[in-house]
Amino acid sequence: MSKKLNWFLEWLVVFLIAIMLLSVLWGVCSRYLLADQSSWTDELARYMLIWVSIFGAVYISGKNAHITIDLLPKFLSIKTKLNLDLIVQLIIILFTTAIFIIGGGRYVYVSFKLEQTSAALGLPIGFVYLVLPISGLMIIYFKTVQMRQTFKKLKEQK
Repeated sequence: MSKKLNWFLEWLVVFLIAIMLLSVLWGVCSRYLLADQSSWTDELARYMLIWVSIFGAVYISGKNAHITIDLLPKFLSIKTKLNLDLIVQLIIILFTTAIFIIGGGRYVYVSFKLEQTSAALGLPIGFVYLVLPISGLMIIYFKTVQMRQTFKKLKEQK
């Protein structure tokens, strides 16, 4: 399941970058060739950048390739290193729950409740920031899978 989700995220990010590229290209062409820039291109590119950044972070989290400080683990035993990995994964889950799920969910709720819309596209802002709770759930899924794998490795060490 993790591999399929990562494959989906990889292609989703590629698709979103393509939309962003086409939006920016159309904005430049309409500005210089038609002398009348489309009003929606900048806004769409901005929203695509938000989604690409967050889904890209989820993809990296699923691959467990995010930036880490590995100074301390170099000096630890394998068992202690695995315990440290569990602690880090738990902290990531707690942070993601607080910021992405709870905070992002509240922000989406308030945006829909206040009926906020974007200026150029007229898109409800809640849809734009719906990426936060969705990506939070994905990160938590990836981290729980990685925690299970770490627990298996710990059992093998005993």
